[in-house]
Amino acid sequence: MAMLLFGIQGLFAQSYGAQYTKMHVVNVELDGSVTIQVSGQGRYQKDAMDQARKNAVYNVIFKGMKMEDQNSLIVRPLIYEVNAAEKYASFFNSFFADGGDYVNFVTMSDRRVGTSTRTKNKKDKQVGWTTTVRVLRPQLEAFLIERGIIKK
Repeated sequence: MAMLLFGIQGLFAQSYGAQYTKMHVVNVELDGSVTIQVSGQGRYQKDAMDQARKNAVYNVIFKGMKMEDQNSLIVRPLIYEVNAAEKYASFFNSFFADGGDYVNFVTMSDRRVGTSTRTKNKKDKQVGWTTTVRVLRPQLEAFLIERGIIKK
């Protein structure tokens, strides 16, 4: 159990207020999906892009999102349960694994030419990537209900 908890906490370390994680809600679509400008960090560009997508989905599930300079949530989290990430650690470890089910709920279709930026940190040998993604929130909610993670 300790390995699972450590694994899930390590997986989302960037979502817990790390300096290089930036998230900005671009738009909330009429179908309930959310367009987000998000950043991720990784050893290579592909890793950073994958982490950015994971950060977006994670925040939609657990944290919700606010508009910049406002206190009110514009996207409420799908899960309000305290410690849900730890309670369902085995599910979320596989859900957020490389190539896991999270990829079915995030699309890069809203990305525009010139909106993605890459940064390089030579000291830590890390690449940062900021891009625009759309999280398919209604489909994600239905998936979590079907799996018994959230109640209807």
